[in-house]
Amino acid sequence: MVKFIKYGRIVILLNGRYAGRKAVVIRNWDDGTKERKFGHALVVGINRYPRRVTKRTSKKRFEKKTKLTPFAKIVNYNHIMPTRYQIGAEWDLKNVINEENIGKERKGDTLKEVKKFLQEKYLNLPTAKGPNDKASHIRFFFKKLRF
Repeated sequence: MVKFIKYGRIVILLNGRYAGRKAVVIRNWDDGTKERKFGHALVVGINRYPRRVTKRTSKKRFEKKTKLTPFAKIVNYNHIMPTRYQIGAEWDLKNVINEENIGKERKGDTLKEVKKFLQEKYLNLPTAKGPNDKASHIRFFFKKLRF
């Protein structure tokens, strides 16, 4: 069987506090580990999505509306739904976060780094040339899921 839940895949969380939120898979364990004997993945996602802004929006209001809040979590495969979208290898999220950084002591500092990284990527979004372009995949990640 082909393993398709791997680094860069955009998934939707189905259960728990972040149900309905989009996330990116950072690391996956298909066969589980000693403490978690099931397939699971480390994901980073957006808890509070950026709001829509217009040209007339003031700079202060623009900064306030484009803020986002990230989250990091280890999730069972049964609780995520993979999408067809994927981020490129140019995103260095593996360097920003790993499974050791999401412990209770270091999680706050790590999430601040992730927030800075995602904020920078959101403000420098490339223009999409079509539906299958990688830029449209990134735009999908930063939009709130409507259902």
